Amino acid sequence: MTRSKCVKRAALSFASCLALCLVLANGNALAQASARTENATQDDVPNATLERDVHLFVVQRDGSVVEDDDTVLRANTTAGVDQIAQRYVWFNKDIETITQLSAETIDPDGTTHAVGASGIRDVQEPRSAGAPTFEDGVLRTVIFPGVQIGSRVHLHFAKRRAKALEAGTFSYFVEPDSDMPVDAQRLIFDLPANLPLHADARGYTAQVPVTENGRTRYVFDYQHGPYAPLEAGAVAYVNWGDRLMVSTVPDYAAFAARYREAAADPTATDPAIAALAQSLTAGVSDPRERAARIYDWMRFNIRYVALFLGETAAAPHRAIDILRNRYGDCKDHVALFTALLAAAGIRAETAMLDLGPVYTLPEVPGYGAHAINHVIAWLPELGVFADTSSGGYAFGYLPPGVMDRPALLVDEGVLTRTPATEPRERSARLSLAVGESGDAAYSYYVQDVGAGAEPERNTFRRATHAGAQQLAAQRLRMTGLAGTARVAATSPAAATGGPFSVTMQGTLDHVIWRDGTTAIPTTSSFTGGIATQIDSWLAQPRRTQPWACIGGSFEESAQIVLPAFAQVTDLPQDASVNDTALAYTSHYVYDARSRTLQIERRLSARFGHQMCSADEFAQMRDALLQIERDTRAQIVVRARGKAGANVGPNVGPNMGPNMGL
Repeated sequence: MTRSKCVKRAALSFASCLALCLVLANGNALAQASARTENATQDDVPNATLERDVHLFVVQRDGSVVEDDDTVLRANTTAGVDQIAQRYVWFNKDIETITQLSAETIDPDGTTHAVGASGIRDVQEPRSAGAPTFEDGVLRTVIFPGVQIGSRVHLHFAKRRAKALEAGTFSYFVEPDSDMPVDAQRLIFDLPANLPLHADARGYTAQVPVTENGRTRYVFDYQHGPYAPLEAGAVAYVNWGDRLMVSTVPDYAAFAARYREAAADPTATDPAIAALAQSLTAGVSDPRERAARIYDWMRFNIRYVALFLGETAAAPHRAIDILRNRYGDCKDHVALFTALLAAAGIRAETAMLDLGPVYTLPEVPGYGAHAINHVIAWLPELGVFADTSSGGYAFGYLPPGVMDRPALLVDEGVLTRTPATEPRERSARLSLAVGESGDAAYSYYVQDVGAGAEPERNTFRRATHAGAQQLAAQRLRMTGLAGTARVAATSPAAATGGPFSVTMQGTLDHVIWRDGTTAIPTTSSFTGGIATQIDSWLAQPRRTQPWACIGGSFEESAQIVLPAFAQVTDLPQDASVNDTALAYTSHYVYDARSRTLQIERRLSARFGHQMCSADEFAQMRDALLQIERDTRAQIVVRARGKAGANVGPNVGPNMGPNMGL
């Protein structure tokens, strides 16, 4: 009963609409809202407004549910028209039925236009298309006619779930769409009196439950004006904002037990699985190496099919079927991976967590887009978490989307936390020779070590030759440079671990003009280096919201050989910045005899976690600005023999005929 997922990104663009279903507001409220829209500029109003919203869930003891949703949304701007003119109703065709659906557009003057049969159609859930055992998700798409600024769309549907995903349980997670203010929302949960509902509400007001005729009705009301925009680099709104989780499962231990029972699989010990495990680990005695070999086989041979965990059955398919089909969602990946590990004598268990920019879980357990929505494996004897569905990460490393998160260990029924940090290093060397034309030839070498190595290797592993060359050209453009780029060499792409390096070569246009003065950027790496990191952290000048801060170590050097006609007049000062989390140095040396400039930069960022507070940003902001200023420093050169070119080659604190490289 929730939009939760086994995918590699935040909720899909339509996910929020599935959690918000509205009822038609009364005539006075509509007239007042219309007047507000007509009298306001587009800067004064949000793109769309959730005017009224009522969800009613009637839950039976076995977990079956009848849901009734009634929806009204108002478009306040042209962008709002696009936002509300098409809505989606998701259902699991194997166990759910849409029993009623009506929809209409309401003009600003109150005229209504019903959505006809041609405006309502079912489409296959795109994430599971092409994977037969997963083709149970369907999107009923509603396309509203004649939507304009000031229009409202009214959607009313009823959905019946004949069979619970987990017998005897019910849970629901909702968070407001922070792009859309809420005039009024009400969520009603009607359950048997002997099936208590547990809630964790933040911003939602709980009414006193009412028990009548053997059933209890729980009501939660919500209202919110325009939300502050999500700041650049900020983590999800739900980390500090409003949300509601309700569940009939009392605690995480019970939640884990239910999943553990549902995931029990007699085929996990099938001879075919045992034979594969033995073939993968033959001749290897070290448990970590055995686990790594199985991990690599999984990520290269079992295709990942992204599904919302909690919308389909919250249990994996049989391990032998996953092996035969060679695809599966996150649950299936863990099921087959742990079965193979067990056959190799390595214990592992499922760890349930949230995949996305969310660093806490509700106090009440349940599935949800920002609650439990993903599973990975925990290997306790090796002290390693592993996510084979991530594909591009080496064994022993995790993608950022599952790091520093609370994780529920299914076998033990306890909450733990995934690692907050992991080794991440990048070194770069840029060699630039400027010719007499003012253009330059360059060679660029970059090496990733640790967490960043395998994603980079995986990018080139999967790229065609043409795709790799396009990637090189894109990285040059993203650095703000004009010229040509080609991949000259990479480390072996067939490896599954260890450092990975790329060498790019090409030309740069108009590095120095043959007449007048030129300011040359002190570039020491292309995109992805120190300058990129600092720019991303400073994308928001001031912060009021928690933000994502992933650290690492960076070393960069550049060597720029200038042509004979170029005379250096200004060189940046060396820089040194030390902050609680940041350490940065730069050094500039110019040798006038060889006309060579050398640049060295080092940055170490150690945040200790992945979600930094606004206060932490305020404390390090000055240090970040100092580093940014240095990464944007320029070398000033003047063409010799031109008027005013009377500055000698020895000017500057780090320049002189005796300064070597």
